[in-house]
Amino acid sequence: MFASRMSRRGLVAGVAAVPLAVSAQEWRPRRTMEGPHVMPQPGRRAWAEQVPQLRIGLLGGENEADRLARFDGFRRLLEETFRVPVRLFPASDYAGVLQAFSARQIEVAGLGPSIYAAAWLDTNGGIEPILTIEQDDGSVSYISVIVTRADSGITNLEQMRGRSLAWADPNSASGFLIPRFELRQAGVGVETGQYFGRTGFGGGHEQAVVAMLQRQYDAAVTFASGIGDVSRGYSRGNLRSMVDKGMLRMEDVRIIWRSRPILNGPVAVRTDLPAAMKRDLADFYLALPLHHQDVFQQIARGSGLGFREARHEDYAIFVEMRRDEAAARRRRS
Repeated sequence: MFASRMSRRGLVAGVAAVPLAVSAQEWRPRRTMEGPHVMPQPGRRAWAEQVPQLRIGLLGGENEADRLARFDGFRRLLEETFRVPVRLFPASDYAGVLQAFSARQIEVAGLGPSIYAAAWLDTNGGIEPILTIEQDDGSVSYISVIVTRADSGITNLEQMRGRSLAWADPNSASGFLIPRFELRQAGVGVETGQYFGRTGFGGGHEQAVVAMLQRQYDAAVTFASGIGDVSRGYSRGNLRSMVDKGMLRMEDVRIIWRSRPILNGPVAVRTDLPAAMKRDLADFYLALPLHHQDVFQQIARGSGLGFREARHEDYAIFVEMRRDEAAARRRRS
C-alpha cells in the first residue's frame, strides 16, 4: 500500500523534503524570523472560561527533575501572560504523553514526529500541530545517530555485528522508527540476533546514552540537530543537552552512524480547544525566542532560530509509517 505512494528507498528523505516543498508552493507559514512578533499582552482571555488551566505534557527521555527545571521559566511566563494556572505533566516515557492526550488530561505538548502520528491515530485526529522549531541554519530537520564509547574499539557499523544496541523509546522517530527503517533498507537486520547480538530499550534518549556509557550496551541510538559544533554535541538535541548538564563529554563517545534528515516534531494541541486559544498559543511561541531567548533555549534543549507554523499534512508520512509498522507487527504475530 505505502510502497506504491513512495519508494521505500526514498521514504526517509521524503520525510524532510515533502513538507518543505509543499509549504513553499501552497502555504506560507509564519516564522519567528519573519516578524515582527510581539508577546501577547498579559491578561485573562475569554477562552479561560472553557479551559481554566493549561496542562502541558513533557515527553520522557530525560530525568524528571531536569525536565521540570527546564520548563519552569516557560510555565511561569505562560501564567503571567494568560493569567491561568499552568501545570507540567512529565511522562515517564513517550507513551505517557500519548495516553494523556487520549484521556484529555493535557492541552499541549512538544512531540516527536512519530509520537505525534501515534497520538493522532489514537485520538482519531484529536490533536493537531501548530508549530515546529527551526534550526540555526533555517532548516526544520534533525538526525538520528548511533554512538559508542570512544574506548570501545568500535569505529563503524560493521563492527557492531554481534554487539548490543540500545534503542531510545519505541515511540521515538529518531530513537527507534527511523533508524530501524534505514538500517533495514541498508540490509541490516534490526531484530535481536539478525545483526546485533542484543537490542533493548534504554527508557528514553538520555537513559539510553547513560546505559551505553555504563557499559550496559555497546552502542545507543539518540538524536541531534546535525548542525553546529560536534564537540559540544551539535547545536541542540539530546547530546547537546547532556553535554550542557555535564553528563557527557563528546571526546568520550564516537558517532558511527547518522540518518538522513528527519522533520522536526511539532508543538501539538488538542483540536477541541477554542480557536482563539490556539491563536494565542501560536503567537506566544512565535514571539518567545525574540523576547525570552533564555526560556526558548531551555525548552529547545539548545539553540535555534525560533518557530515556524506547522500543519498535519507535514506529518502525514509519519502516520503512514506508523500504520505500516503496525501492519508488520501483525504479520509477525
